[in-house]
Amino acid sequence: MTELMGPEELETALRAIGAARYHNRHAFHGLLHGGKLTKGQVQAWALNRYYYQSIIPQKDAAILSRMTDRDIRRSWRQRIIDHDGDESYDGGIERWLRLTDILGFDRDYVISGAGLLPGTRFAVEAYLHFVRDRSLLEAIASSLTELFAPTIITERVAGMLASYDFISRDALSYFDKRLTQAPRDANFAIDYVKREARLPHQQQAVLRALEFKCDVLWAQLDALYHAYVAPGHVPPGAFRPEEAAP
Repeated sequence: MTELMGPEELETALRAIGAARYHNRHAFHGLLHGGKLTKGQVQAWALNRYYYQSIIPQKDAAILSRMTDRDIRRSWRQRIIDHDGDESYDGGIERWLRLTDILGFDRDYVISGAGLLPGTRFAVEAYLHFVRDRSLLEAIASSLTELFAPTIITERVAGMLASYDFISRDALSYFDKRLTQAPRDANFAIDYVKREARLPHQQQAVLRALEFKCDVLWAQLDALYHAYVAPGHVPPGAFRPEEAAP
């Protein structure tokens, strides 16, 4: 029988999952941040990543709808505003579309999802189903990849600005806000998980939830690498860099 961990032991176990499985370790990110990709490969990354960005408010709304505590709902709904925007802030989705604009895509094409890799679609939708179907505790735990986001964001912005003449600070404006939003959200989620995972089976469930989320992120990069790096098998209907972006 698995023994009950103390809150700090649980956090240590969660951070160990990130150290081993977070997608900063994926070969595609090494190429992206190191300036080793062509513009077409960067386009493919931005196009596919948009689909993930676009469902984040839906994911957070699904979690929000299951919260019975008003104070917790008040904190969580800020995540939706961060991505959808409001009167004072354009929002993360708009900022990601600015990146795809600068890379030469038509917005309608990006938003339509017409050029997505099947692997991207399946991974993202699996994540959305996970937060809808699993317990609230597991859904919140799956967001804990944000614990590890600041490091990869710093690497990405510095590497891409230094390496690609078609990337500007404005193109990467999405990441400016995430350097403060992600730690805020991660702190809220880790506190919630440490407080609410009171039984061994609950603690094991939150560990598996974080592993699942790491797998979702990793699977998206696997799909990109397979299609656009090696062996280079682009599925029918997916974006092809050698063709002009619609």
